[in-house]
Amino acid sequence: MELRDIEIFLTLAEELHFGRTAERLHVTPARITQAIKKQERKIGALLFERTNRTVRLTAVGEQLRGDLLPHYEGFAHSMQRAKLAASGQTAVLRVGLMPFNISEFRVFWDTFRERHPMWQLRLRRMHYTDPFEQLRTGEFDAAVLWLPVREPDFVVGPTLCTDPRVLAVADDHVLAGRTEVSIEEIADFPVAMAPLGARYWEEGYLPFSTPGGRPLTRGTPSLHADDLIDMVSTGEVVHPFPGHVRRHWGMSNIDFIPIVDMPPLSFALVWRGESEDEPIRALAEVVRELGPRTL
Repeated sequence: MELRDIEIFLTLAEELHFGRTAERLHVTPARITQAIKKQERKIGALLFERTNRTVRLTAVGEQLRGDLLPHYEGFAHSMQRAKLAASGQTAVLRVGLMPFNISEFRVFWDTFRERHPMWQLRLRRMHYTDPFEQLRTGEFDAAVLWLPVREPDFVVGPTLCTDPRVLAVADDHVLAGRTEVSIEEIADFPVAMAPLGARYWEEGYLPFSTPGGRPLTRGTPSLHADDLIDMVSTGEVVHPFPGHVRRHWGMSNIDFIPIVDMPPLSFALVWRGESEDEPIRALAEVVRELGPRTL
């Protein structure tokens, strides 16, 4: 397999979505399909099971991913170190983000880069189902996560923003057009919430019951934000978000309604205590000095 084909396979194995894989690798979906079919012909077996709604690794695909991943990561790391040395940079700080408003935090990123040109800052979205694990395995050095975070091996640093809550509903939903909504009313409809890595952290985003004791029913699990907003748009679910998603998505077929009695979400910089180093401390200092953004 050529290096680019390996990259396509591993990215699709992570995203499990041809369109997102193509967007991430800056190629067409047809290029992804072509590469996967070529690999499957060479191997003589399917690597992915495909339906209209889902993409899953087969047993052969799982085995190939497990065999290829450590070699690819080692090669990518070696290439990155060579590029850094050639450019005069000495380290990469990899920051994962749970909020969507990366651009609204730009003052933090620009200030860090201006003060510390010897370090490269790499910003990527995280899969929200288990970001704690992504920090623990070293996929990211630090992350911007909603609070509370109570992991004993993590350091919770300064807050980047605090955002009020909105409920996303389809434009033809019974709640559409409302100027506000109560969390008690949300209990009348299913939401799409995948089980997260820690129950308390999931409850920090969406309680399991209302203050009045009504359960908030988790409907179809969603593993990716794009799938989640699609389910909202078809009326399958309603879902609470931090308010900044109105600017990120701004879709004409979705109404975002303020939730008057749900506490706002705060997002803070978080990292593993064991992995704390000078670049992490420097970014935390920038965020602390500039203070939380008003959204």
